[in-house]
Amino acid sequence: MERRAHLFAAIFFTTFVLSVFIQFSEAAESKGSFDDNFSKSCPETNFKTSEDGQIWYLSLDEQAGCGFMTKQRYRFGWFSMKLKLVGGDSAGVVTAYYMCSENAAGPERDELDIEFLGNRTGQPYLIQTNVYKNGTGGREMRHSLWFDPTEDYHTYSILWNTHQIVFFVDQVPVRVFKNANYTNNFFPNEKPMYLFSSIWNADDWATRGGLEKTDWKKAPFVSSYKDFNVEACQWEDPFPACVSTTTDNWWDQYNAWHLSDDQKKDYAWVQRNLVIYDYCKDTERYPKLPEECWLSPWA
Repeated sequence: MERRAHLFAAIFFTTFVLSVFIQFSEAAESKGSFDDNFSKSCPETNFKTSEDGQIWYLSLDEQAGCGFMTKQRYRFGWFSMKLKLVGGDSAGVVTAYYMCSENAAGPERDELDIEFLGNRTGQPYLIQTNVYKNGTGGREMRHSLWFDPTEDYHTYSILWNTHQIVFFVDQVPVRVFKNANYTNNFFPNEKPMYLFSSIWNADDWATRGGLEKTDWKKAPFVSSYKDFNVEACQWEDPFPACVSTTTDNWWDQYNAWHLSDDQKKDYAWVQRNLVIYDYCKDTERYPKLPEECWLSPWA
């Protein structure tokens, strides 16, 4: 993440003119084209769209990767996108889908990460999630998936409110990060964030700890995206354009503060079957576990 953030920050973080008129009095909701929602950062050769502009293709070659970010910042909401990942031999390649506050390369950023870690042909993709607060991360989890994410589009979503952060795959909660007023203050709920995606080379760590290197003879590596959906509180300095007290802001109402009974069952299945790594169980790395590790996700 550190390397990726530095690679893209210098290009990404410029001043954007907010040109989209919001038709909702309290909340921003968008299902428009790529140009409606995002600004891209990569050579034109590494970015393509379908004829109708509704599918976006980002590619990585030995010269460059590609990325995009929303034109708007948000504080709390529901953020969803369909992705189809690089097929075949994708060792060393990372497709990232994440949220980050404005100072992405700086020491005080907040960040919510979903990273898809490529692999050698025939081996499964891993999905890595992480949470940063004021520049501190180290909250990694890795999961396997119950499908091949290179064969078709699947939906990856983040629910973010002041009570919990939930990472979803096809509506199944795979990770829950609760806010319990930790004394270590480790819950990102103060800074508005942009949503990003990028494809980049991380063969120094991404596949088997860096043992498997990117095979550039297989380039270009292509990830594709469609059906972006955001229902969220759009930020406008010095205060957000909405407050999370209306029934329209479902993502920050009581039912979104906890998993539902059905979601709890799905989450328990994920915990039993798909978790590859959990920082809360890594006592070698953390002889004293971080405070949030002691909190049940059902709280």
